[in-house]
Amino acid sequence: MADKKKTGATLTVKQTGSPIRRPKDQRATLVGLGLGKIGRTRVLEDTPSVRGMVAKVAHMVEIVEDK
Repeated sequence: MADKKKTGATLTVKQTGSPIRRPKDQRATLVGLGLGKIGRTRVLEDTPSVRGMVAKVAHMVEIVEDK
């Protein structure tokens, strides 16, 4: 099993678009990111999986801060 090393890098993601009339997988991705309503923000660990989730719903979120 691979060692998980904490880098301390974080992303602040803000939801800017509505999940209404979006495919179920995109809605589930927002929930997985801890979002769901317009204007909510979350501070998330900067990992490839989180980056991929943000890329999948890039039209509904924005990266506010990248540390």
